[in-house]
Amino acid sequence: MTTTAPRLGPALARLLLVAAALLGALLATAGPASAHAALTGSDPQDGAVVATAPKEVDLTFSEQVAMSGDSIRVLDPAGKRADTGEIRDRCSGSTVRYGVALLPGLPDGTYTVAWQTVSADSHPVSGAFTFSIGAPSKTAVALPDTPVGGGVVGALYGIARYLSYAAFVVLVGGGAFVLACWPRGAAVRPVQKLVVRGWLTLTASTLALLLLRHPYTRTGKLADVFDLAGLRAVLETKTGAALSSRLLLLGAAALFVAVLFGAYARKVEPRDEENEGEAREERGDLTFGLALGGTVVAAGIAGTWALAEHASTGLQPGIAMPVDILHLLAVATWLGGLTALLVALYRAPSVERSAVERYSKVAFGSVVVLAATGIYQSWRQVGTWSALTDTRYGQLLLVKIGLVAVLVGLGWVSRRWVRRLAEPAGSVRARATGATGEPEESAEGAESAEGTSAGAPSKAGGADAAGADEIDETAEAAEAAEIDEKRAEQLARQRAAVATARRKKARDADPERAGLRRSVLTEAAVAVVLLAVTTVLTATEPARTEEETGGGRAAAGSTAVPNRPIDVRLPFDTGGVDGKGTVQLTLDPGRTGANALHIYVLRPNGRGLDVPEVKVAFTLKEKNIGPLPVLPDRVQTGHWSAAGVQLPMPGEWLMQVTVRTSDIDQTTIEKNVKIG
Repeated sequence: MTTTAPRLGPALARLLLVAAALLGALLATAGPASAHAALTGSDPQDGAVVATAPKEVDLTFSEQVAMSGDSIRVLDPAGKRADTGEIRDRCSGSTVRYGVALLPGLPDGTYTVAWQTVSADSHPVSGAFTFSIGAPSKTAVALPDTPVGGGVVGALYGIARYLSYAAFVVLVGGGAFVLACWPRGAAVRPVQKLVVRGWLTLTASTLALLLLRHPYTRTGKLADVFDLAGLRAVLETKTGAALSSRLLLLGAAALFVAVLFGAYARKVEPRDEENEGEAREERGDLTFGLALGGTVVAAGIAGTWALAEHASTGLQPGIAMPVDILHLLAVATWLGGLTALLVALYRAPSVERSAVERYSKVAFGSVVVLAATGIYQSWRQVGTWSALTDTRYGQLLLVKIGLVAVLVGLGWVSRRWVRRLAEPAGSVRARATGATGEPEESAEGAESAEGTSAGAPSKAGGADAAGADEIDETAEAAEAAEIDEKRAEQLARQRAAVATARRKKARDADPERAGLRRSVLTEAAVAVVLLAVTTVLTATEPARTEEETGGGRAAAGSTAVPNRPIDVRLPFDTGGVDGKGTVQLTLDPGRTGANALHIYVLRPNGRGLDVPEVKVAFTLKEKNIGPLPVLPDRVQTGHWSAAGVQLPMPGEWLMQVTVRTSDIDQTTIEKNVKIG
C-alpha cells in the first residue's frame, strides 16, 4: 500500500507555531555570550585609592584567555590612554594573570581599566573598573553600551551557530538513517534534498561564523565582516582553525553525499534475479565503505566544536573532548534520523515498517549514549546539586533534560503506532513505482481518459475531410495543434483528479500511518526547541565556573581570588577631623575555616592613622549566615589584627568594615569577597 501525506490539521499547525515561537523566544533572550573566563582579581582593585601611581595594572582570570595588544586599556580622567600598550604575561602555574605597564608621572584622579579578550572556550569577555590615584575625581570616560558579543553582530552570530548545529544534525542523521535504516531512501528525491540542504546550510553557516568572528569578538561592527586583516587574525586563533578545518571536512562530506545518492542509490534499485547475488555483495561493500568513511568525517566535524568550545577547557579536557564528540554524534543520529523519517512519512510514496523499526532501535541506542555522555558533561560543567537551580547554566540544563524526557515519551508513543502498522501490500510493486511516484491506477485512468478524449477529435477530423476543398492546409495544422493542446490539458486534469482521489482513499484507509506521522511531527517540533536550548546552553557560562568565580562579578564590586590571600582596599570618610583615608584588609588564606585578618588604616598620604575602633562583620546572605562579628586587636598605629576568623562555608560573603575616628564620627563600608 502506498502511503501519502495527510494535510496538516489545525492542531498540528498550532503545534508548529508554538515550536517556532519558543525557538524565537529562546534566541531572543539568549543575549550576548556569557563570560566563560571570569575576572577574579585585579591590582589595583576595583574602587581602590592608592597614594602613588602604580607601575602597571594586573588582571587575574579564572581560565586562560587570548590577549592582544589592546586587550587591556587604562584611561585617565580625560579619556586618554595612560598605558604603554605593552601586555605582560604574569601567568604562573594555574594562575592566569596579565598586566599592562602604565606611563610614568600620572597625575592624581580616577582611572578606568577597560579589558576585552576571548576565553579558552571561544567566547568573548569584557569588563571595566576604576581606581584612583591620590583621591577620586570626575571622569569623562564613556564605555560602549553594547557589551562585546552583543548587538546585531551577536544576534547574527547566534543565528549562525544555531543553523550550524541544526544542519549538522540533518546532514549526519539523514545519512545515517539512509544507510542504517532505509537503504531505498537513497533513491527518494525528498530525502536527497533534505541531506543536501543540510550540507549547504552547514557550509554557509560555517562561512558566516568565520566572517563574523572578528566583529563578534573585537569591534562589534557589522561592516568589519570583510576586514581581511581581521579575518587573517581569526584564522590564527583556535576557533579560526576549527572553523577552517570544518570547511575542509565538509568537502569530504560532499563526496560522501555524492556517492550515497549516486552509486549507492543505483545499487539499491531492483535488478535481475541472476545478478541479485553479485549486486547484494557490491551493495554490502559500498555500505561498509560509506558507513566507515561517513563516521570518520562526521566525527571530525563534531570535533571542530569540541576543539573550540566548552570541552576544550576546564576539567579533564582529554576525556571531555571525545565524550563531547560522542554526544554530538548521538544527538545527530537521533534527531537527524527523526527529521529524515518525518520527510519520508510525508513526502515519500511509501516507507516500510521494517525501516521504521530499525530507526527505533538506532534511536534507542543513541538515547543511551546521549544519557551516558550527558551525565558526565553535567557533572563536569555543573559540579554541585545547588548549581542546577542557582545558576543560569543549571536552569537551562534542567530545561534541556525535560525536553529530552518529553522526546523519549513521544518516541514511546511512536513505537506503539509502529507496532500497529502492517507491511504495505505489494511492497515490490510499490518500490517499482516509487521512483516516479505515479500509481498504476493513475496510469489506467490516464489511458481511459486519453481514449475518451481521442474520440471527439476523430469526428472533427471527418468533418474537416468533408470540407477539405474549403480549408487551407495551414489553418488545418493550427487547428490540429490546438486540439492536441486541449487534449493534453484535459488529460492532465484527469490524472490529477485520479491521483487526488487515490491519496484521499489511502489516507482515510490508513489511520495508523497518519497517527505515526502526527507523533513524529510532534517529536520534530520538540526537537527544534531542544536544539535552540542547546545552542543557548553552549553560550552560557558553566555553572562550575560561575560558582568558583562568583559569577565573574569581581570587577563590578566583589573580590574573588581563589587559592591565595584576599587583599582589599576600601576608601572611607567619616566626616570629622582626620576622617578620610583607606582601609586595607588582608584575609589569609582566604578560604573556609580559620583565617588571619590584618587591617591597616591609612591616611590619604599612605601613613598609618590611629583610630579608636575598627570592627569587621561577615555575612553570607544566600545561606542566611551572619553577620559574624570580628573584633580585631590593635597591634600598632594604623595596624589591627585578628587570628582564627572562622568562615564556615564557601560563597560570596559580604564584608562590612566599621571605622570610628572619634566619639561621634564613624562609617561602615562594604565589599563582597569570594571565599573558596
